[in-house]
Amino acid sequence: MDHNLYLYNTLSRTKEKFEPIHPNLVGMYVCGPTVYSDVHLGNCRTFVSFDLIFRYLRHLGYKVRYVRNITDAGHLEGDRDEGDDKFAKKAKLEQLEPMEIVQKYTIGFHDVLRLFNTLPPSIEPTATGHISEQIEMIEQIIENGYAYERNGTVYFDVEKYVETYDYTILTNRKLEDMLNNTRELSGQDEKKGRLDFALWIKAKPETIMRWPAPWSVGFPGWHIECSAMSRKYLGDQFDIHGGGMDLAATHHTNEIAQSEACNHTSPAKYWMHTNMLTVNGARMSKSAGNGFLPGELFTGNHPLLNRGYSPMAVRFFMLQAHYRSTLDFSNEALDAADKGYKRLMTAIGLLDKLKVSKGADSFNLAEIRRKCYAAMDDDFNSPVLIAELFEIVRIINSIYDGKAKVTAEGLEGLQVFMKEFVEDILGLRNDQTSASDDIDDVMNLVIKLRNEAKANKDFVTSDRIRDELNSIGIQLKDSKEGTLWNKI
Repeated sequence: MDHNLYLYNTLSRTKEKFEPIHPNLVGMYVCGPTVYSDVHLGNCRTFVSFDLIFRYLRHLGYKVRYVRNITDAGHLEGDRDEGDDKFAKKAKLEQLEPMEIVQKYTIGFHDVLRLFNTLPPSIEPTATGHISEQIEMIEQIIENGYAYERNGTVYFDVEKYVETYDYTILTNRKLEDMLNNTRELSGQDEKKGRLDFALWIKAKPETIMRWPAPWSVGFPGWHIECSAMSRKYLGDQFDIHGGGMDLAATHHTNEIAQSEACNHTSPAKYWMHTNMLTVNGARMSKSAGNGFLPGELFTGNHPLLNRGYSPMAVRFFMLQAHYRSTLDFSNEALDAADKGYKRLMTAIGLLDKLKVSKGADSFNLAEIRRKCYAAMDDDFNSPVLIAELFEIVRIINSIYDGKAKVTAEGLEGLQVFMKEFVEDILGLRNDQTSASDDIDDVMNLVIKLRNEAKANKDFVTSDRIRDELNSIGIQLKDSKEGTLWNKI
């Protein structure tokens, strides 16, 4: 590999040169959705971001094993092992079996990511499909002295763990502050310490999703599934672990603890986290009433949205912000992204219509390519990459207008370049095609009527046709070869 790829490691809080544990092989684990409800935009932003990372690593020639789990059991409402099981609660509300809930929202999750044009992971394991691996890992943690059993429930012993390891290594928080922010144990609490968390939970009599284990009939805690499944498919230590930044403080902190307590090694070399979403500057959340689902964003069927946006325009919007930056949704920002996306697709559509010349190209594609790789090698900086791509858009438009030249070899280079960076790396495709199969025939008729108006010196009519088409996003360009049209 001749690329100097640097990525930001949450563990060290610095950018580090990416050096995989095994040359040319990359193991990457990303925390997937809890499938008890529709996938939200925060999840989508994370999965689009790691799709970009997955695509670029593959483009560089790495063989990547990308594992992204499905949480379909064991997730209680509270991160501190309290509240109802999310699946059981939703199943009761919808009068369905819990696994019907899982199936319904897993299908919905896949449907949404398909619209965003994300590549499927190499492996997509489920928590319920790996109960035995989780039990085995819990047994090893108990044997190593870092967990204890109380009335059929198994807890991780954080106090014992911190005698040897740093529990706050990922977030750099002080242990005293964490304890102060955690409520005192009540007399009914089975835990020895306030920061202890459940590895296995004894099922209540009414619990439907339950499995036999050495300690009780019950179900695994939320955190153990990722430790067990990443270990199974990527080994005790692998290259990249990713997820939303909201997972770092509890879920990922506990993952590291579990893996070190079991395997005596930290699970991942690099930890990567995507930032949060905001709407008009305020954090997006259901409680604030400013959250909307991907489907509402596509249709515009939401009080905060003026209209709907295509999935590819939304993907483009997400990639215009660096994955570690806050992404702010507003009608103005979405409109601007939509226009930028259409400009990019229009330029790609013009590539087949460019006239080649002899001599030399009017641009230096090698230098632009170098800048694009430099952007992606700098912690997957998609906003800078997109800015460089619009330099290519300017060049394509100049060639189309006859103000710049391209050779046959240069044109082939442009076509390969745009496919690599727009389609293969950014994962963008043109979803702006018309619903009508007869659009070309309709436009040919409109152009013919406009040409007849011009021939009759009826310039008012010919200009009106041009302006009206422009107002609905269709641009006419007159040339020596005739009038061509494209979507703006």
